[in-house]
Amino acid sequence: MTDIHPSAIIEDGAQLGENVSVGPYSIVGSQVKLGDGVRLESHVVVGGDTTVGANTHIFPFASIGLQPQDLKFAGEPSRLEIGFNNVIREHVTMNPGTEGGGLLTRVGNNCLFMVGAHVAHDCQIDDHVILVNNATLAGHVEVGEFAIIGGLSAVHQFVRIGKHAMLGGMSGVENDVIPYGTVTGNRAHLSGLNLVGLKRRGVDRETIHALRNAYRLLFAQEGTMAERQQDVAEMFKDNEPVMEIIQFIGESSSRAICQPKMEDAA
Repeated sequence: MTDIHPSAIIEDGAQLGENVSVGPYSIVGSQVKLGDGVRLESHVVVGGDTTVGANTHIFPFASIGLQPQDLKFAGEPSRLEIGFNNVIREHVTMNPGTEGGGLLTRVGNNCLFMVGAHVAHDCQIDDHVILVNNATLAGHVEVGEFAIIGGLSAVHQFVRIGKHAMLGGMSGVENDVIPYGTVTGNRAHLSGLNLVGLKRRGVDRETIHALRNAYRLLFAQEGTMAERQQDVAEMFKDNEPVMEIIQFIGESSSRAICQPKMEDAA
């Protein structure tokens, strides 16, 4: 039930599920696994030890699973795992992992990668993430579910992007972004909560109100961050989204937490 154009190259060993479509001049490498209903348009290259989940649609000139852009990479066996129902648009690049990052780059389900987006080695991307045109992730970046990476933005290696976060277009992000936060600018600063995204996801008004109060307390000028974290945790211990922010800040990371400008913290 597969539909393979005569000009496409399917290397020996490649595994194709049912109802797979491979368009003109596309290349599927010997270690590649394409799930049921995967669709490759023309001039797509999928190589390396790459798994593409069911019903993922990849557009022309995407380069998926080829050698990472890491000078330390020495050909070690590494993988790229892409989940189901993803849309990967023209000129998107995704690289497999490296030894320094667990040998795995992982992309979740129901994500959208717009034109020219880049996912570097060892990135870990959760479900429902959007990378807008020419957004770029350096190596080892973690992106939580429903996060949106704005167009022409760049995320520094090892940065964590929390769930439901929004990165404004043309932002240079070098520090961790809290869940539900919004960052903008070069270099990016925390500019509030992703209220639009919260409303779109159907978060109730009471929860949003609690998040706004917790945000003001966390990034106030009084006391230390540790003291403010403790105060917020005690005040909002029954509010799951607030506690997710507290947990995120408390986790070990090689990057600092992205902070507001002084006028934005009020």
